[in-house]
Amino acid sequence: MIEIGRKSRLLAGRRAPPGVYLSRGEDEVLLPNRHVPPGLELGTEIEVFVYTDSDDRPVATTQTPHAEIGQFAHLKVLDLGPHGAFLDWGLDKDLFVPFAEQEVRMAVGEAHVVAVCLDEHTQRVMGSSRLAQFFEADLAGLELRQLVDLLVYRRTELGAQVIVNQRHSGLVYQNEAFVELSVGQELTGYVQRLRSDGKLDISLKPQGAAGRDGDTQTLIRALEARGGHLPLHDNSPPEEIVKALSMSKKAFKRAVGTLYRQRLVELSPQGITWVDRKK
Repeated sequence: MIEIGRKSRLLAGRRAPPGVYLSRGEDEVLLPNRHVPPGLELGTEIEVFVYTDSDDRPVATTQTPHAEIGQFAHLKVLDLGPHGAFLDWGLDKDLFVPFAEQEVRMAVGEAHVVAVCLDEHTQRVMGSSRLAQFFEADLAGLELRQLVDLLVYRRTELGAQVIVNQRHSGLVYQNEAFVELSVGQELTGYVQRLRSDGKLDISLKPQGAAGRDGDTQTLIRALEARGGHLPLHDNSPPEEIVKALSMSKKAFKRAVGTLYRQRLVELSPQGITWVDRKK
């Protein structure tokens, strides 16, 4: 069976005036002439994406969408119609998001994080910005401190809500971010907590010894970049430390303590000075 809304490797079966028919078993789908690669030989396999055309007929393309069914993407609104919005997802045919599937009403020029899904009634691929229904609550396979891929989908007073590994919902707390996170931003983070409600708390820095080592290296690089001196100390406001080093005051003091115990820095009311730089 040829799946709509997903990439597939299909067999080039026969040529016809409109293009090449690709097959899997007894199922066929048309690859229009404008997408047929030069030199495509019958009997060979080709990777294509299958969706439905304006007449709701399955059709194949060699274009690659920004997301397929079961995935999320940050897409720009190109046009509005009487029943919904049309978003650019990398194909000739735009992704339709019905008004009923819009968390907030979309406008041309905006960009929204949407889930790509299949309308079970029409078998059309569509988008939805009502994301909660698409997150998986089963956290099996995830572990504390695991490195994960993130996509920011909403900002709240608590912090940034993120899609984790294209499957789960997570939160990066405001006081854990240390950098400005914007909707649509893609980055990596670490699992900090697996919650009973099926959601995740996420840190942008590794936890435990790895995180401590990373903070120490960040401080060393900052000292090197500034000629061996940083005007930061125990009484520096947390905001200054975040701005200079993208770390919390607690992490800063811990990193300073590590370098001080190794006798690599001297501390004074004026800041931190790298001992090696003074010699």
